[in-house]
Amino acid sequence: MPRKRAVTFAMSAVEDLEEIRRWYADREVPDVGERLLREVVSRVERLADFPESGRTVPEFGVAHLREIVYPPFRIVYRLDKMRVRIVRVWRGERLLDMP
Repeated sequence: MPRKRAVTFAMSAVEDLEEIRRWYADREVPDVGERLLREVVSRVERLADFPESGRTVPEFGVAHLREIVYPPFRIVYRLDKMRVRIVRVWRGERLLDMP
């Protein structure tokens, strides 16, 4: 049986999640933001068992940089040998630009 991979969040992804929470709170629908965050985390948790389930990020085309599309978000992660590192959680229409 394949070994589970650790799933971690980069600070950039944590900041993205906080920004999502703030955006919905500012529009006086914090419950919507909280629900979306729970659903994003649920999608991310599955990567421990199925790390290659996301597609390759089209802007880069490299196998170790993948994403899960969960409208309206793109959950971008880096696939390493022992872990999955969530690097960004962005709106789907936003193109990825990383250094």
